[in-house]
Amino acid sequence: MQDDDFSLFQAQVRGVKPLRHDRADTGKPRADRERLQALRQAATVRQDVKVVDGLSDQFVIDVGAEDDLHWARDGVQESQMRKLKLGQIPFEGSLDLHGMPVEKARETLWDFFAEAARLEIRCVRVTHGKAARLDGKRPMIKSHVNTWLRQHAQVLGFTSCQPRHGGTGAVYVMLRRTMLEGRDE
Repeated sequence: MQDDDFSLFQAQVRGVKPLRHDRADTGKPRADRERLQALRQAATVRQDVKVVDGLSDQFVIDVGAEDDLHWARDGVQESQMRKLKLGQIPFEGSLDLHGMPVEKARETLWDFFAEAARLEIRCVRVTHGKAARLDGKRPMIKSHVNTWLRQHAQVLGFTSCQPRHGGTGAVYVMLRRTMLEGRDE
């Protein structure tokens, strides 16, 4: 019976060529192990990513150290802006930017407004400082904040603070409520 099995097997594999290696060809190129290792290594190194937040520095409005800041988006009632200026709308959050580099201040302000939107905060205070620069030019952070606030979609208006809250070194900022629709429109 063994002879019958063997002859049957030989009949079935007639014309088959034996493999010369023990690896199958999948049709895919072999992995470049050195390149993969380099990519893995590069992925572990933190890359400085530039966040595009819509706040432009192309045309910064230069303001003086003692200049009063005041701006309102179209449609914001002047009575609301008067209350804001008089400190009659309580601020629920405060951010201190003075002394920060411009890019750090921008990122911090953007994150602060995102958190304020998440918490449905109506009014905040942003302290920008008013120190004159060493080169004799106008205050840098104050000028940038004045420009950025006008560009941020969440900002309805802002005005310099009362002296007890920082005077011309800070602004009250009235924010749009995003979750509860219809309140600010």
